[in-house]
Amino acid sequence: MKPDDFQFLATLVKDRSGLVLTQDKAYLLESRLMPVARKRGMKGLEDLVSSLKARMDHALADEITEAMTTNESFFFRDIKPFDIFRDTVLPNLIKTRAAKKSFRIWCAAASSGQEPYSIAMVLKEAAAQLAGWRIEIIGTDISREMLEKAKAGLYSQFEVQRGLPVQHLVKYFKKHDDLWQIDASLRAMVQYKEFNLLNDMNALGTFDVVFCRNVLIYFDQQTKGTVLEKMSKQMTDDAVLYLGGAETVLGISEAFKPVPGLRGVYGRTGGNGSLGDGAPAAGAAPKPAAAPTGFAKPKHMVEGRAPKGADAPARPAAPAAPRPGGVPPRPGGLPPRPAGSSSGSPTRPLPPKPGIKKP
Repeated sequence: MKPDDFQFLATLVKDRSGLVLTQDKAYLLESRLMPVARKRGMKGLEDLVSSLKARMDHALADEITEAMTTNESFFFRDIKPFDIFRDTVLPNLIKTRAAKKSFRIWCAAASSGQEPYSIAMVLKEAAAQLAGWRIEIIGTDISREMLEKAKAGLYSQFEVQRGLPVQHLVKYFKKHDDLWQIDASLRAMVQYKEFNLLNDMNALGTFDVVFCRNVLIYFDQQTKGTVLEKMSKQMTDDAVLYLGGAETVLGISEAFKPVPGLRGVYGRTGGNGSLGDGAPAAGAAPKPAAAPTGFAKPKHMVEGRAPKGADAPARPAAPAAPRPGGVPPRPGGLPPRPAGSSSGSPTRPLPPKPGIKKP
């Protein structure tokens, strides 16, 4: 591929999706766009570029952008974020949203639906606590093809084996020929919308939890900062943001800060004191003071007293009297060293060296 053709396509993709392609990714661009060119009856990427330069075909540009986006996804990916959601974030939402009994979750790169459906399964498992609540899960993606797959909720044997617990497969999926379809009640819990993160986010509304995992890694620094800044304006003061394990806000945006103790979870800077600000939820009992190891200090240490049943501390022993000659006493009550000795062993004359007569 000619360098000029690569640059034209890389610029087109970045402008439309934020995805950054460097020259070392030329092979990826060729492998993904050759099928698009052939589908249009073109011999190769040179014809594809020539066609777009002659007349910008927006439908073709969308096909190119969609072909270049990464759609890697699987159920309960990296598991820990979903454990944190179940054990920490969800209980906090139940406490802080008890009055209005509603909250909204946004999966900003829903792909083929595994992430939003994983969240839906966590919520389904907590159905008894959430009876009477109104919960919205919005899944957005730039790829129409992926969104159609997500809406259908149909997955191959390989896809359901990646991260999905067997008990959830049995409980929430039904076999259809060679595919597995997620239960209709779970499909009804998620709304899917085509959306580009570079666009205005106001129409999406406000969210209490945002999952934007493994998306920012494909953007340059400026685009990352812009997306995070816009995203923060669509979140409640105490909302939380999930990023991927290789992503961070540090050095990119001041709109968010890490939530202490929750890896990959961020709260809005200046949040109003809930989980997103690193503070316990309203009504939660304060945690005991912890030592640097993470274990709680015993009560007597916190209160600065001796443990119960401990004897009073013994008085320190009086220092031993100095020995004659101003030599300090030896530790442990050892006898004084013989004169001229540098160790505790008695001195004895050294044997003569071989071959040397003693005078």
